[in-house]
Amino acid sequence: MDISNASRFINSYNHIEAHLKLVYNARATQNFTDLVKRCADMDITVRRYESELIDYGKLRNAIVHRTDGGAGETVIAVPCDEVVRTIEFIEKLLCHPPRLIDAIKVKKVMSVFADKPVLAAVEAFAASRQKTLLIYDHGTMLGAINTYLLYSKILKVAQSGQSVTDFLKDTLCRDLVDAEEMKRYLIMGSEATVFDVFVAFEEKRDLTAVIVTQNGIFGEKALSIITPSDFPRINRYLESYDAKPF
Repeated sequence: MDISNASRFINSYNHIEAHLKLVYNARATQNFTDLVKRCADMDITVRRYESELIDYGKLRNAIVHRTDGGAGETVIAVPCDEVVRTIEFIEKLLCHPPRLIDAIKVKKVMSVFADKPVLAAVEAFAASRQKTLLIYDHGTMLGAINTYLLYSKILKVAQSGQSVTDFLKDTLCRDLVDAEEMKRYLIMGSEATVFDVFVAFEEKRDLTAVIVTQNGIFGEKALSIITPSDFPRINRYLESYDAKPF
């Protein structure tokens, strides 16, 4: 009997079990089904594949039989090709998840200099049709402004009776950076995974965008800005892995 599928299945199963126990500090004797259910509350990938993993835990026990004495195991069943491919894929997602930067690549990020008038930001928004603009001061990122913040600033100026034109021409872009508004942005490094981003937006409902820099340090040059509008693009990338869409 060709047991290569059984060997591949057990190999991926063992890697998944070891990974979950290590990452989530589980007991060495933790039951696999209990481990999966516990980790489903903490890991988005485990949550998405919870039912499959529980089934594979049961299948693992059907594939091998522990011989008398307890040390060795004998293969008594062989899983089909589809099952083997699926568990190997889940292992890949858990142990080597795709990086966000691989899914999105480095995309053009619109920016404006801090000492430019707000009018320059308005022109950049109009030219790019993007909703977020980064503010740089001699190569250092000071923060971000978005169209909603800009609209609110213009509205206040108009309601106060001041000249909107003067505001646009005389106010510097650096003056638009708002500390409270920046709490709606999250900085991540280039090693962040696609799942890190989905979790971030899931946990922080008022998150405007994720700003990706090389080392995840505020002030660094941004490699990309991720908003929920990028989710379809990320899902298309995951489809190449045959992953369940978000």
